[in-house]
Amino acid sequence: MASVKLVNVTKRYGNLEAIKKINLDIKDGELMVLLGPTGAGKTTTLRSVAGLEHPEEGEIYIGDEKVNGLSPADRDVAFVFQNYSLYPRYTVFENMASPLKARGMDKDRIEKIVKRTADMLHIAHLLQRKPEHLSGGEMQRVALGRALVREPRVFLMDEPLTNLDAKLREEMRGELKRLKSDIGATFFYATPDQAEALSMADRIAVLKNGKIQQVDTPLNIYNHPSNMFIADFLGSPGMNFLPCKIEGRILNIGPGNFKLPLSAKSLRKVEDVSPAEVVFGIRLEDIFISKERQTDWFPAQVDVVELMGSWNIVSLRLGENYIKTRANMDFEAASGDKVWIRLNEKRIHLFDKESERIIF
Repeated sequence: MASVKLVNVTKRYGNLEAIKKINLDIKDGELMVLLGPTGAGKTTTLRSVAGLEHPEEGEIYIGDEKVNGLSPADRDVAFVFQNYSLYPRYTVFENMASPLKARGMDKDRIEKIVKRTADMLHIAHLLQRKPEHLSGGEMQRVALGRALVREPRVFLMDEPLTNLDAKLREEMRGELKRLKSDIGATFFYATPDQAEALSMADRIAVLKNGKIQQVDTPLNIYNHPSNMFIADFLGSPGMNFLPCKIEGRILNIGPGNFKLPLSAKSLRKVEDVSPAEVVFGIRLEDIFISKERQTDWFPAQVDVVELMGSWNIVSLRLGENYIKTRANMDFEAASGDKVWIRLNEKRIHLFDKESERIIF
């Protein structure tokens, strides 16, 4: 296995810069998730590492080797695509064996490697079937197995679970994480699904419009987003945002919905903020709700209650503004009901209104 390093990598299609000066270090044995919306440049980045695209600027290293001038075959990477791309006339065994046959490997060794990999992926009982007789999850395992048998330096995965239903996606997320742990491989995994990124990644690189926004562990990137885009993109739903004014030592949120005092530490961070209009952010789980009036809690009006299974998402109206919070599954309220909320003041965020970057 090997590390991957991208240094100022830029790829253009005519006048369009698909990726712009990408800098990223992926450690040997790490599962790095490249997270971003459709059109962010995820596929272009992976294809550039694989050698299927040729960046106009920058350098790409696999291990200590600069690979810009190498063909895809010479880079020793395996690419798992969104579409399974299995040979329809081949059995599962033949599909998985195909890259080994292309290398001229002897029959006995091929059989040993394919069977060992099939056991690892729990598809040994499918080896004589053809793709038309497989489910989506089984085909995805075969596509993964065809990549695994090569024992490449790096696995590149471009939205490999997108075509699966929700239950299979959840199952395969666990399988891939287990597999990564078992074989100690380096994975570079692209997805638009924040749940996949948070549940699987050792680290996440958030991509928007071809630019890296932030690289960090899932926990840090969720709790300490560097800008409003990341705060909104990670989370289901994303972070609540409200207009806010800094009035001396007070945050006037709404303005006029409620006021919070600034701690001495927070006050130092906003002393130089100009203008004094900022964006207030708080996640759903940091807003507490009660149907009973509570001392020092703020009034709000229920808009919609969404049942999510083990919890409810409650949309609240605060004058002209709306926020969402999470409530227990037994919370019941009708549209228009008055409730009271309290904020976890240790978990609030302020963002610059113009740049949308985090203040604290």
